[in-house]
Amino acid sequence: MTSPDKPAASNASPATSSASPATSSSDTPDAPDGDAKAVTEAALFEAFGGLRGMVETVLPGLLFVTIFTVNKDLHASAIAALVVSLLLVAVRLIRRDTVKHAFSGVFGVAFGVVFAMMTGDAKDFYLPGMLYTLGLAVAYIVTTLAGVPLIGLILGPIFKENLSWRTRNPGRKKAYAKASWAWGLILLAKCAILFPLYWWADTTQLGWILIALKIPPFLLAVYLTWVFLAKAPPPIDVFAEMEAEERAEKERAAAVAATAGDGSGPRHRR
Repeated sequence: MTSPDKPAASNASPATSSASPATSSSDTPDAPDGDAKAVTEAALFEAFGGLRGMVETVLPGLLFVTIFTVNKDLHASAIAALVVSLLLVAVRLIRRDTVKHAFSGVFGVAFGVVFAMMTGDAKDFYLPGMLYTLGLAVAYIVTTLAGVPLIGLILGPIFKENLSWRTRNPGRKKAYAKASWAWGLILLAKCAILFPLYWWADTTQLGWILIALKIPPFLLAVYLTWVFLAKAPPPIDVFAEMEAEERAEKERAAAVAATAGDGSGPRHRR
């Protein structure tokens, strides 16, 4: 029941493309097309967890619907899904990998288990994830209309640009807006399929269709995000700018101190 629909934010990226310190992207030549695409690929891979993140997203729900299809046992299905989610977290902890994707999966499965156990209806295992997807779709669209597209808020720290794209990089802001529209509309289309099935289909039908719709819409949204950002101006590395300002300040302070030292040396009387 976990959802890959939202990337996990991060404060660092293994590779970023940036404008030079204290300059905006409009003052800096665009990075080569191949480099821009590679940088965007690396950032998206980090944000979404790559292949392993997708497996961790699908596996608990797949296990739930498989067991329920075989024996119709809600408790066994729910417990199995929760246990495998916890095991995925444990594996990441043992290997000292990032656990943000696995932890989000545990919380998603736990909410689904609680809902299903409270109502006694196995279909409610999927309801929290469906509501989350709907809320996320609305958030993508509303934030884009408000001029602060959600995908930019999520990916900005990964590209080390934070919110600089809002005022200093209009081409990049436009790309984030397009990507957020893509995410919002794709997720709304997914909800338009799933919610009628929640009311009309049985648990196994809903579960298998939900599993089938887990990855393809997600991959389409990621691909469109990659296309839009690869063609956008490079991000402005605000961390590099701050470091450059700190170095310049230290150099100015050192120069002032040196000047003061030269002026305060001993003077000889004639």
